[in-house]
Amino acid sequence: MAHSNINLTLKVWRQQSESSKGDFEEFKVSVSPHASILEMMDELNNKLEKDGKNPIAFESDCREGICGTCGLVINGHPHGPLPKTATCQLHMRNFKNGDTVFIEPFRASAFKIIRDLIVDRSGFDKIQQAGGYVSFNTGSAPDANAIPISKEIASLALDAAECIGCGACVAACKNSSAMLFVGAKVSQFALLPQGQSERYERVEAMVTAMDEAGFGSCTNTYACEAECPKGISVSNIARMNRDFIKSIFI
Repeated sequence: MAHSNINLTLKVWRQQSESSKGDFEEFKVSVSPHASILEMMDELNNKLEKDGKNPIAFESDCREGICGTCGLVINGHPHGPLPKTATCQLHMRNFKNGDTVFIEPFRASAFKIIRDLIVDRSGFDKIQQAGGYVSFNTGSAPDANAIPISKEIASLALDAAECIGCGACVAACKNSSAMLFVGAKVSQFALLPQGQSERYERVEAMVTAMDEAGFGSCTNTYACEAECPKGISVSNIARMNRDFIKSIFI
């Protein structure tokens, strides 16, 4: 069954570099309701290049809600208005004909704008690198029940491991806190037997790296969990805080 295109007015943030002044630029588009917002951006860039204009710089990779690179603020929400939906999974059928859509980069002091909608999220890489390695025996595959892990604990660890490192939690927080991200990365190992050897060294190193990267403190408003495309729980922040306090006395 044929569907009519949706006509939208886009207000897209344009900025040449971190030091230059940015502003919203307006575009009129007609797009299929089945297109994702990134596919719409591709079409718009094709038109801009055809007209001899600079395309809009934005990031994407997997376009399946896995890699986390596509994060944009859409109508004031990191990744857009739909809960537990990454930018690349947001389709134009969620907007109405004639709507005005604001698209801008993640706003955070630790996320410097590189160009247009691309921000520098290398702070996340430094935090993960600070976490180091996990010690466990290698060799032939162990028996399935060699290290018993309850379903409840395994589920909690897997839930934490769902974090895709997109930075929506930082963009949603008025203090630009990365504690949900760090809490998830800490928890995915702290909950499992394999992660116990470096457990407290790991959390201390990652929290230190977070502070050095310029991220703020937690605001306790739960905005990070509300805007997270994977629904990562703030309980991971509580676990991180408990482990960090313990690390001081070990």
